[in-house]
Amino acid sequence: MKLQVLEQSVYTNIVRENQVGLMRYALNFLGSTDDARDIVQDVFEKLWLHSERIDVEKAKGWLYTAAHNTMLNFIKRRNRISYMQSVQLEGGSCEDRFTFESNEIIEKTVSMLPPLQKSILLLRDLEGYSYEEIGSMLELNPSQVKVYLFRARLKVKNQLKTIHYFA
Repeated sequence: MKLQVLEQSVYTNIVRENQVGLMRYALNFLGSTDDARDIVQDVFEKLWLHSERIDVEKAKGWLYTAAHNTMLNFIKRRNRISYMQSVQLEGGSCEDRFTFESNEIIEKTVSMLPPLQKSILLLRDLEGYSYEEIGSMLELNPSQVKVYLFRARLKVKNQLKTIHYFA
């Protein structure tokens, strides 16, 4: 069933069902709440504008595909290669500082992955999508998704080993 002239209630339901997951995906991909909000808003606007071409049953996959492509364009447009930022943590216990620093290292390592590998890693490990779902979102077959995911995890692992070696 196509959305045709999208009924507001159908559109509202699609937005309500997908906004949290889409926002989490964009936030983890971009590392900025404001940028993630802008991307999610743009994607929902595109859904409204292109509703006659979107099948309601495939709206979720369409949203994640549109978000992925919009984020890639955003990064290219702004020449954002990485989001390496120095964050200084004042106060707190050593354990809090260690946990915070560990999370920062992992986030920075993931942010250095190529965009496709980063998307697949976030969609699989953070969002919990199946290989088939990720494949349909990113227009890949499940085997390609598995290969890209393996390579992404291997890069993260090797990068973390390198950091641990120098620490």
